[in-house]
Amino acid sequence: MNNGTAAVVQVQDLIKDFQGPYGTIQVLKKINLSVQPGEMVGVCGPSGSGKSTLINMITGIDRPTSGTIDIAGSQLNGMSENKLARYRGLHIGVVFQFFQLLPTLTIIENVLLPMDFCRKGTPRQRYERAMSLLEQMGVADQAHKLPASLSGGQQQRAAIARSLANDPPLIVADEPTGNLDSKTAQHVFHIFEELVSQGKTFIMVTHDPGLARRMPRVIEVLDGRLYENGNGNGVH
Repeated sequence: MNNGTAAVVQVQDLIKDFQGPYGTIQVLKKINLSVQPGEMVGVCGPSGSGKSTLINMITGIDRPTSGTIDIAGSQLNGMSENKLARYRGLHIGVVFQFFQLLPTLTIIENVLLPMDFCRKGTPRQRYERAMSLLEQMGVADQAHKLPASLSGGQQQRAAIARSLANDPPLIVADEPTGNLDSKTAQHVFHIFEELVSQGKTFIMVTHDPGLARRMPRVIEVLDGRLYENGNGNGVH
């Protein structure tokens, strides 16, 4: 288990194969990666390089062909789907490019959902935390509106609040600024920097070279292998 100093993310010898029409395609090739508590890590690479597949492995959305993935001290590989869903809900906050807010729920209902799913706290405590997170993100005045009535930036801030609902140690964001204008993207990135300063571990996939340059550690995925900070050496 995590003793407080262990890596939040520990990936060892990770391989992911897909069956294509002409045989097996190896998308991830024996990847090793360690992310420490409080680190901010950017993941870059061209489309089709394997970076989204890597993120899906780390978040438990998909399973590896071989190798191990430990998140916050627990190995994801052997978990059943139900246990994995609950563990992910408690330990991993996920932010998507297109927000993925449920359109028929109000903003606060979207933020309450992860806490309701994991039965964390009393209903009153959940509501108070949801409102506090929306206040922190600057969208508390939008709490009782449906997502469609909010701007893209407001929806993304609401989605960040949802990712923090259960106070997970790890936040994973897949192109979270890709659907935002440059000014709003800068604001959202500043929110992520603030979360890291508060002790969260943060992994972000981005195509934006300007944002990547602002991240203290950058990993590039090329042809299913990892290269760190553009040094041309595979991460082993």
